[in-house]
Amino acid sequence: MPEFSLISAPPLAGYDETVGDIRLRAPEGVAIVSIALPLGGEAAAEKAVKAAYGVALPDVGQSVVAKGARVVRLGVDQAFVIFDHTDPNAEAVVAGKLNGAAYTTDQTDVWVALEISGARCRDALERICPLDLHPGAFPVDRAARTVMEHLGVLIIRTGEDAYLLLSASSSAGSFQHALHQSMINVS
Repeated sequence: MPEFSLISAPPLAGYDETVGDIRLRAPEGVAIVSIALPLGGEAAAEKAVKAAYGVALPDVGQSVVAKGARVVRLGVDQAFVIFDHTDPNAEAVVAGKLNGAAYTTDQTDVWVALEISGARCRDALERICPLDLHPGAFPVDRAARTVMEHLGVLIIRTGEDAYLLLSASSSAGSFQHALHQSMINVS
C-alpha cells in the first residue's frame, strides 16, 4: 500500500503577478494570530503586548510594526499579530510572549493574504472597495474591515503604494480573481 503524506500549503502559494505597474502577490510564510483582551484584564494584556512587541496596542483601526510583527487593532478587545513564520506553532509563539495575559488563537489557515503594490494599486482597489482610500483619509498603517466584490476583507495600508489584504481562505480564488480583473481594468 502506498504511503501518503499531507503537506499544508496556503491556497495561493507562489502567486505573484504584475499587470502594468501593479503587483499582486501572495506573501509566503505569513502567520496570523488573534489576541482577545480578557474582560477585566485589559490593562494587563495591553502591558503584555507592550513588553512583547515594544509598542502599545494601537488605536482601533490602526496598525503598528515592531519587532518583526504587525499588530493590528480590530476592536476594543481584539487585535491581530501578523508576522513571518512558517512553522505551525504561531499561536504558541505569540501566547508565550504574552505570558497568558490575553487569549490567543491561530488564524493563519482561516485567511488568505495578498499584497498589492505599485503606483496605480489604489486605482485598482477603488474600483472594488467602498472605502475612501485617499492618503488623507486612509494613511499608512490604517486598517479597516470592508467588502470587496461581496467578500469580507481586512485592508491594511502598509506603505505609500502598498496594501496588505486579508480575506477568507475558502474564497481565495474568487478574491484573487476580483483583484486581478480590477488591475486589468485600470491598466
